[in-house]
Amino acid sequence: MTALKPVSLDDKYTLDRGRVYMTGIQALVRVPMAQRQRDAARDLNTACFISGYRGSPLGTYDMQLWRARAFMQKNNIEFQPGLNEDLAATAVWGSQQTGLYPGAKHD
Repeated sequence: MTALKPVSLDDKYTLDRGRVYMTGIQALVRVPMAQRQRDAARDLNTACFISGYRGSPLGTYDMQLWRARAFMQKNNIEFQPGLNEDLAATAVWGSQQTGLYPGAKHD
């Protein structure tokens, strides 16, 4: 009989090859992490800013982002929920303006 491969609940955010089990929302949490890792492989110093609001059609996305906080921090990903849709969109828009000012930390 073949021994079973060890599985961890963290596999959905840590494995870079092989079969990984996750929900669709967890896959959406993993996308910015994968992009950051691809950027790092190309020697790009990037970061990600995610915002949203609790009334969003992807209502459980914010909960999964909070649960993956440790993995996101390792990948320069910041999640800041907005009080409403307008504030969340404004925060994301503002994060895109950092390259216009001296002292930007990321590409």
